[in-house]
Amino acid sequence: MYPKLLELGPISIYSYGLLLVSAYLLGLQVAVVRGRARGLDGQRVMDLGIAIIVSALVGAKLLLLVVEFDHFTRDPAELWTLVRSGGVFYGGLLLSVAVAFWYMRRHAMPLWATCDAFAPGIAAGQAVGRLGCLLAGCCYGHPTDVPWGITFTNPLAAANVGTPLGVSLHPTQLYESVAALVILGILLAFENRGRRFAGRTFWAYLLLYPAVRFVIEFYRGDPRGTVIDVLSTSQFVSLLLVPLSIVMLVLLARAGGSTPRPATARAGG
Repeated sequence: MYPKLLELGPISIYSYGLLLVSAYLLGLQVAVVRGRARGLDGQRVMDLGIAIIVSALVGAKLLLLVVEFDHFTRDPAELWTLVRSGGVFYGGLLLSVAVAFWYMRRHAMPLWATCDAFAPGIAAGQAVGRLGCLLAGCCYGHPTDVPWGITFTNPLAAANVGTPLGVSLHPTQLYESVAALVILGILLAFENRGRRFAGRTFWAYLLLYPAVRFVIEFYRGDPRGTVIDVLSTSQFVSLLLVPLSIVMLVLLARAGGSTPRPATARAGG
């Protein structure tokens, strides 16, 4: 675990920040390439991606503020941790989706085709971003005696995000990183199979990720806030997204026909 990778005089390079930037750039590049292949304006896709990145950062921190509101009101000095923290992923996802829908409507971009272009990039970015969580020590798991448990030892992680030191923990960061890679593989492998319709890849992602996240939350050991004192905030959001995704997949499948294949696929045909 390396929360701080380099120190160059007064400048410190933190592993979480570096990998978070890498995750956003990777996701954006995937979206731009896929968007152009689908006949979308590359510059519009790039601008939309930047808007999504900014809103994801803001939304993640806002949801963290909400779920840990009591903690921050007891000690307002802790508000500074919002700057260092990545926040709650679902907060970033929900706000970025709302901003993306507004942007696409304003610029007359095809809604579901654009969403389909972005979905695999989100999964790819998650796979990289969670490695940043691992190096920083955040989003850690419950104590465990499983052979693959991970023990953190860096005092900086304990000071920054309260990571327990010297205790074997579930590597929930790796669980989610691997799960994101599997989801990415599923989205790409089945994208051109079966009956194709606009929105299928996007809503498939919003079905698969919440289902996986709901399970992983049982192994998380960091404080994340609860709903009805039973479910974590992320589990509650997952329970809302899974049925919504199923309904949307059914409705879009009934309403739309096959979507045209990307330009590269048509050329190959």
